Amino acid sequence: QCTIALAGGNTPRPLYESIANQNLPWDKIHVFWGDERYVAPDHPDSNQKMARQAWLDQVPIPPTNVHPMETGAGDPEADAAAHDAHLQEFFQVSPGAFPSLDLILLGMGGDGHTASLFPYTDALKVSDRLITVGNKDGQPRITFTVRLINQARCVIFLVAGADKQEALDQVFAEKADDMNYPSRLIQPQGELQWLVTGVNI
Repeated sequence: QCTIALAGGNTPRPLYESIANQNLPWDKIHVFWGDERYVAPDHPDSNQKMARQAWLDQVPIPPTNVHPMETGAGDPEADAAAHDAHLQEFFQVSPGAFPSLDLILLGMGGDGHTASLFPYTDALKVSDRLITVGNKDGQPRITFTVRLINQARCVIFLVAGADKQEALDQVFAEKADDMNYPSRLIQPQGELQWLVTGVNI
């Protein structure tokens, strides 16, 4: 089987639409999300909704192979803990152990954040959990931790737009503040690839 975690935002939509046109062994692919806004699954801002529209609803993937982050408890910490437990059960790892996803897709914001790991937020320091609560301007989000992302066999950043140039320069700089540009913290044990358009490296 193949385990993949999806990125949100608008950048990956064309990729998802392209994947939907491929003839793949859908029953062997398990889909997760690297983060989710704390909104209902049918909300316009939902990462899950975008991926379902562009890809998952267009292919015969078994419903049990899709593993969204729950956002319905009214308690972000509780939903984060529930998804943490789900991952432990799916990957058959004990509490405190970290599984390795095959592929994690990530985006990067103009502030250098990735997933819902925003500059100078508490989520950046969480190292004892798979899932934690991120925070953007007081709005909670559910997110993979840095440590879980770095266990991946392959991480691919999808970055587009000239507004990302300054952050990208800092991420690739020899020295910069990791807490200010969280994408710098992503150094997986496996492959790390950057697919970049509209900016210079």
